[in-house]
Amino acid sequence: IANMERTLIAVKPDGVQRRLVGQIMQRFEQRGFKLVGLKMLQVSDDLLSQHYCELRTKPFYPRLLHYMTSGPVVAMVWEGHKVVQTSRTMVGHTNPAEAQAGTVRGDFSFHVSRNVVHASDSLEGAQREIQLWFQRKELLNWDSDIYAHD
Repeated sequence: IANMERTLIAVKPDGVQRRLVGQIMQRFEQRGFKLVGLKMLQVSDDLLSQHYCELRTKPFYPRLLHYMTSGPVVAMVWEGHKVVQTSRTMVGHTNPAEAQAGTVRGDFSFHVSRNVVHASDSLEGAQREIQLWFQRKELLNWDSDIYAHD
């Protein structure tokens, strides 16, 4: 189908520790997006340095690294029409104080350094991040036509 995109959504350690994974997944399922990749992992410094390559020189980077390795992360790849932009809207502003109620961060997050979830910020970013976090064989193509009859 035209305009089918994929995006990386990662529930950060605070989201996992607060048992929010299911509620976050439910929002993407209810929106009609298709889950094509899912795993829980303890993220390595190496993966994070590639993922956050543009932040490595920032003064907060060591704290970010410490936070992102403080517990497991649940990484997901979601597929759907305009999923990248829609996911950003669903996740909400990076700073929870500015995130609207009804967004993941608006509902669950209480500090900019503990903002529960990561969502790719662009189509190019999504493609780069998905390749970092998932091997091709870990991503499934499946038909989601639940109304098909034989």
